[in-house]
Amino acid sequence: MIATGQVPHTVFKTRVRDESVGGENPYRWQDTASDDIFAGKKVVLFSLPGAFTPTCSSNHLPRYEELYDEFKAAGIDDVYCLSVNDAFVMFQWGKSVGAKNVKMLPDGNGEFTRKMGMLVDKSNLGFGMRSWRYSMLVNDGKIEKLFVEPDFGDVCPTDPFEVSDADTILAYLKGTKSEGVAAPSKAFVG
Repeated sequence: MIATGQVPHTVFKTRVRDESVGGENPYRWQDTASDDIFAGKKVVLFSLPGAFTPTCSSNHLPRYEELYDEFKAAGIDDVYCLSVNDAFVMFQWGKSVGAKNVKMLPDGNGEFTRKMGMLVDKSNLGFGMRSWRYSMLVNDGKIEKLFVEPDFGDVCPTDPFEVSDADTILAYLKGTKSEGVAAPSKAFVG
């Protein structure tokens, strides 16, 4: 597991809106490298096990979206949500949750997650290989702070959500103490 140092080099397979494509689905594939995301910027990235899952959909992503303006006020250029899901799933999930500011980052092959040392086996839940929950502050490609959920490991019987939440990393940025994970802001139906 990477605690500090540079973020891994990865090329993400993303989809971007492009009106020149035309039709009902005006999107094209775009390779997005780690440097495109992190170089010369102060970024908060949080990673979670899966789109359309209970904690991720009711609290994890929505709370980062709710606090987005506070992240910007704290000097953050971008906030990214990463999951080992493909670009289509991440797009539809972001749309369904109402994410307008948090950027959805598909790690479909799990390459970035593996290089971060955060790829875990969640086959006990039928998920296969997924990301462990974590959040990090990255400044110009260098990891400054990493919050990793407890009990890290394969086939974990629980899904800890104690330190990778939006409130914890925002408190860190403000130099204050976190009051803990906020109550879910959305009901999960699924």
